[in-house]
Amino acid sequence: MENGYIILGIIALLFLSMYGFSYFSVAREKMNQKRLQQKELEKAELRRQARIKNQELIDERVRKFNQRKEEIQHELMLLKKMKEKQKVS
Repeated sequence: MENGYIILGIIALLFLSMYGFSYFSVAREKMNQKRLQQKELEKAELRRQARIKNQELIDERVRKFNQRKEEIQHELMLLKKMKEKQKVS
């Protein structure tokens, strides 16, 4: 009878070890998936920040271009007025 308990104990340990191994592998896979998902979220955030920074740079250049365009138009208007004054004189 004592040998039967030993055999049952060994079988129980075998099943417990198989269950533990399968649970551990599933848990490890879930952890890997979460880690990969977190990395993807971080990459997406970095890309979003880079796009925002680039858009701000583009907006600044457009603003400077428009400002310079207005300055040039103003200068052309002044030159045109000066030319008209010279014709009148």
